Amino acid sequence: MNRIPEVIKHIIIINVLFFAATWGIKTIDLNELFNLHYWENPNFRAWQLVTGIFMHASIGHLFFNMLGLYFFGSPIVQLYGKNKFLFFYFSAGIGASLIYLFERQIEFTSVLNTLQNMGASKQEIYDLFSTTKRYADENLQTANSIYNMRLLGASGAIFGLLAAYGWNFPESEIYLYFVIKIKAKYFIPVIVLADLFSGLTGQPLLSPVNTAYFAHVGGAIIGLIIAIVWKKNQYRRY
Repeated sequence: MNRIPEVIKHIIIINVLFFAATWGIKTIDLNELFNLHYWENPNFRAWQLVTGIFMHASIGHLFFNMLGLYFFGSPIVQLYGKNKFLFFYFSAGIGASLIYLFERQIEFTSVLNTLQNMGASKQEIYDLFSTTKRYADENLQTANSIYNMRLLGASGAIFGLLAAYGWNFPESEIYLYFVIKIKAKYFIPVIVLADLFSGLTGQPLLSPVNTAYFAHVGGAIIGLIIAIVWKKNQYRRY
């Protein structure tokens, strides 16, 4: 790991430690404490906007996010420098979570209004969601899944890095599934647009069905905005 920039190495180590602690510590539910909850859920804490970026659901989830961090983060560190990279990484990760929460809020409010129009009070609906149950009514099930959501993973920040990489190195070549060679200026927009389609339709294309698609899209948007501004202003590292 000598060629990995120190800041990338440290982020990977922190992610691994979070993952190990989640599985190794049984006296505290770290998923409840550190994963990002819906903002109206009693378990929501502001720090989860940061800690959720370091939490992962499985070894595969962790591995592929850290692989993306290494491949796309390393050239971005060389381009921006350590301090600006950290600002970029957390801005993309936190921004992705906020955009995802905003999208969830829109959908939750719509479903909540439907349920209230059917005669249920807001408190009665919230009382139903004190535990994660499955409901036959589609509106109740949707609202319940949002209210009890847990967002975790570095994917939003990674998609920010993807966007910055594509903007700054559009002609570089990426291997899709480690086999198909494609230029970044084609590869990255396809991935982001595929997740946007999946988020709007609920139909998975390139990402699994349980993916927070709008977090991916949100991270890419934040990353692209920062990359455009910094490149336009010829932002220099220090």
